[in-house]
Amino acid sequence: MTIHASVLELIAQTPIVRAQRLDAGPCELYFKLESQNPGGSIKDRIGLKMIEAAEARGELAPGATLVEGTAGNTGIGLALVAQQKGYRLVLVVPDKMSREKIFNLKAMGAEVVLTRSDVAKGHPEYYQDLAERIARETPGAYFVNQFGNPDNPAAHEHGTGPEILRQMADAGGLDAVVFGCGSSGTMTGLSRCFAEHAPDVELVLADPVGSILAEYINEGTLSDKSASWMVEGIGEDFLPSISDFSRVKKAYAISDKESFLAARELLRTEGIFGGSSTGTLLAAALRYCREQTTPKKVLVFVCDTGNKYLSKLYNDYWMLDNGFLEREQHGDLRDLILRPYSQRDTVVLAPGDLLVTAYQRMKLYEISQLPVMDGDQIVGILDESDVLLHVYGDEAKFRDPVSTAMVRKLDILDVKSPVESLLPVFDRGHVAIVVDGPRFLGLITRIDLLNWLRRRVH
Repeated sequence: MTIHASVLELIAQTPIVRAQRLDAGPCELYFKLESQNPGGSIKDRIGLKMIEAAEARGELAPGATLVEGTAGNTGIGLALVAQQKGYRLVLVVPDKMSREKIFNLKAMGAEVVLTRSDVAKGHPEYYQDLAERIARETPGAYFVNQFGNPDNPAAHEHGTGPEILRQMADAGGLDAVVFGCGSSGTMTGLSRCFAEHAPDVELVLADPVGSILAEYINEGTLSDKSASWMVEGIGEDFLPSISDFSRVKKAYAISDKESFLAARELLRTEGIFGGSSTGTLLAAALRYCREQTTPKKVLVFVCDTGNKYLSKLYNDYWMLDNGFLEREQHGDLRDLILRPYSQRDTVVLAPGDLLVTAYQRMKLYEISQLPVMDGDQIVGILDESDVLLHVYGDEAKFRDPVSTAMVRKLDILDVKSPVESLLPVFDRGHVAIVVDGPRFLGLITRIDLLNWLRRRVH
């Protein structure tokens, strides 16, 4: 086995796996596992290429400051390379980015500037415009500019494209590739490579609903109105200057819900752990494959690893909160309970548990109030303010039992109570305890009611 001098030598040459269980109609579906790059995504390729090309042109002094706007993965790829080569890196990221990516970037030494994700290009808080301004105002900074940097598509024209053709030759060739478009580097680079070496390969775009790109491909119209979407890293509200859509003839607009459920299905059926954009690509690939009347070999990218989305699309509670997973509806207050006690979803305490245990559970599960249960009987509620008031001035009281700090006067509502009955409970600063006769069903908080109301808008 080869011993490598740096993790940068592990970028590219990612494996391809053939799908075994997904229904791809008459087609064979193949997955290019870009998640196996050391930074966990396809963007490692352009991170390396854009920095090394700038070095070759003499544009980077030792210890230079790199600045970029990114939805996450390009930032991680750049951080990986900057870390190994000794550059300072400032990244401007939209606030819809997953926490895992932000934690990853900071752990690698990048400086992260969060900005708004609800504004379009041209707004001073738009992440690319803000990054360009920071670069302009920072002495000696180099603005990487993945959206306008020709080294971005070059990484795929001379690297990813030929690599795919070599690998798929062993499977008997390639008929179509399904990809997403953010900076458009993958699409433009593959298009140029295939135009020269495999002109019959079809290029199929997977685009989030809300992006302007699918309409541009399918109808030839360039809308100036985009909407928001939750899938990260793909979709656009403008055409990047490096983009070349001339060989893309088919595009599919995929909703957030379909994307997230497809990514979860990929893990469940094929054991492949992909991120949110992988779900978009897979959903589009399955639609394309099932529309075919003749067998085709179709390749789809696993753009990045699902490890970066554990708090989002792989979190059942986040999926439920956003209306992407469905629970049985009862037409009563049970529909608002996020963690039903009967399903052992409710995080609980016993009266004899220590307050330090209560504190640790609140932190671990990111919840601020816990029911106190004696067997299946609710006997109290403990929230963070109860703990604070009990221990303030004497931290040793963290060792006191929960029963010494819990509230025993409970706001109990029958499951058949109207939703409006929650408002007086919340007005008193309390949490609603829902019961069905003697049975405790769960808690309803303000945010549970807000989530329920928002789901009704879908």
